[in-house]
Amino acid sequence: MNERRRPSHHTPLQELSNAMVALHRDLFGRGPAEAKSAISAGMAVCMLRDIYTPLERRLIEGGRGDEVLQLRFANQRLCEEEIKQVAADVLGRPIQAALSSFHVNPDLAIEFFLLGPAG
Repeated sequence: MNERRRPSHHTPLQELSNAMVALHRDLFGRGPAEAKSAISAGMAVCMLRDIYTPLERRLIEGGRGDEVLQLRFANQRLCEEEIKQVAADVLGRPIQAALSSFHVNPDLAIEFFLLGPAG
């Protein structure tokens, strides 16, 4: 997502939510059904709901949710710099740290960003 930012009629929160939905779709093969973001006190958070693919849901229903979480965390670690760059591009601020968390029940992910100083 190193493309030039296009003018948008969305708020930065909507842009962050949209960017995280698109990124999750690219990274995991399916985007979340819902996303909401918040920014406060030098941090940004995006909560994503209904995130799992049909295969992951089948594994979770079969009692193998821990394996789904392990795979999601492994993929996140591999893509951490890409996730940080997408957030930085959308928010117009450097990202000092990015943390991802996934949960099985309820079905959600949290993307947390520690923002660097505004330019």
